[in-house]
Amino acid sequence: MARTISIGAQGFEDLRVRGNFYVDKTGFVRDWWLSDDPVTLVCRPRRFGKTLNLDTVRCFLSSEFAGRGEELFGGLDVWADPAMRALQGTVPVVAMSFARVKGATLEDSLAGLRQVIRTAVRAHDYLRSSPAITEDDRAFLARVSDDMDDATAASAVNQLCSMLGRHHGTRPVVLLDEYDVPMEVAWTHGYWDAASDFMRQLMNATFKTNPDLGRGLITGVTRVSRESIFSDLNNLVVVTASSPAYQDRFGFTQIEVDAALKEYDLSGMRGEVMRWYDGFVFDGVPHIYNPWSVAQFLKSGGFFDAYWANTSGNGLVSEVVRRGDEDLKADFEELMRGGEVRKVIDEQVVFSELGTDPDAVWALLLAAGYVTSPGPVPADVVHTPRRLRLTNLEVEVTFDRLVRRWFGPARVRYGQFERAILAGDARVATRCLSDVARLHEQLRRGYAPLAERARAFLPRASVGAPGEPAGPLVCGVQPRERLRALRRGARAHRRREWYRPRRGDGVQGVRRIRRADARGHRRPRPRPDRGEALC
Repeated sequence: MARTISIGAQGFEDLRVRGNFYVDKTGFVRDWWLSDDPVTLVCRPRRFGKTLNLDTVRCFLSSEFAGRGEELFGGLDVWADPAMRALQGTVPVVAMSFARVKGATLEDSLAGLRQVIRTAVRAHDYLRSSPAITEDDRAFLARVSDDMDDATAASAVNQLCSMLGRHHGTRPVVLLDEYDVPMEVAWTHGYWDAASDFMRQLMNATFKTNPDLGRGLITGVTRVSRESIFSDLNNLVVVTASSPAYQDRFGFTQIEVDAALKEYDLSGMRGEVMRWYDGFVFDGVPHIYNPWSVAQFLKSGGFFDAYWANTSGNGLVSEVVRRGDEDLKADFEELMRGGEVRKVIDEQVVFSELGTDPDAVWALLLAAGYVTSPGPVPADVVHTPRRLRLTNLEVEVTFDRLVRRWFGPARVRYGQFERAILAGDARVATRCLSDVARLHEQLRRGYAPLAERARAFLPRASVGAPGEPAGPLVCGVQPRERLRALRRGARAHRRREWYRPRRGDGVQGVRRIRRADARGHRRPRPRPDRGEALC
């Protein structure tokens, strides 16, 4: 009988106790521990099992789970190693996650960070009664609250490690999940510099100037440059998509996906599953699947969808691409057509350069999993251009939905036009065409007051400075011939409206036509169906 799939469950203990669907990734615990690296940063795309792997480390090492090794890890990869079995439940662990720190302002972000730090410290409230703790330590613990000052918040984990080391007789492990979420939100909302100052203090106090730290493990999507928040962490080992470490410890491998499809009687859909959810490459190792999407697909009974697009976390990528220049948009058109582009990738994301350096954008897209680099990693990564393409069909659908959201307001007027055509309302349809043609003409001539209004109708045009012609059109804007037809239809519509006698005008309407004839204007012949013909 197939196991129950618990979507969104990120707690290792719950998955094991309930017997839910779980793909064994406990080998990561052994690999990381035996590496003996003081502080490790692992960068993987969102929804790729980072949180679950970190919680697995916590459940294995933490003294909170002492004596439960067989219950939680029996039959799994890590439990087959006698040395690792002896380690289980013997290390104090401090666990934090910045995944929910998404304040729109600096004050909201700092408040969220203080709350996370307070929760991590309060998880060890038993220290207050420990004989190894001094009165100064107890006074410090009392100051750790939601309204503590920045200096207290930045040094709180450092002080907690000292207390845990004295109480347990062994130095603790600090786990930090989704460390880069506050930084991405800060860049999107424009308070990057102020947020990075606090994050730099926190990272330095927790992972660098902390003599009581046993080991540190950090996860995130992007590798934020050392110059930003890791300037003082020369002991940091960074694992990215190009690194040989932990290649198959995040995401599902082909063997794991085949086993899951067989368990849920969906083996016949293997080819389509590859097309939708395969394509991630870590250090040249292909066929790594998005675990979130595969689990959703299995739970749905074999329904294909862009499940990745329906989750949070697209904000930064959406904003970066939307702000991009014409070259970036042209590259995306090529990718959306199934092609490839060649770019030099520096995997250190410098947020301050995202708006000015095109290569920084591609580094972000590669780290986030939206594009992949097939083939082996070049020896000279810094200077050798790498082939990039969209990762899979799911990513293609994701970007298609992002583009539709960006240009959603532009469809309102065209929707009205379509409804008018279906209803046979020539007057409304012609008015829609006239509005679009008039605004496009004003924009082409550089008439500034109407420029913004024109963008509401044609937001997909790259508009130049006033007086300059519009730039290249992207994403399927109406071609030039169609716009000319729209303008011709609009002019004909205006002539007909001006010279047509109105009901009740009587003699005044006839005089108006005669005056037009005297000026030499051609009076249009009556055509009841002219409105439909224009549409």
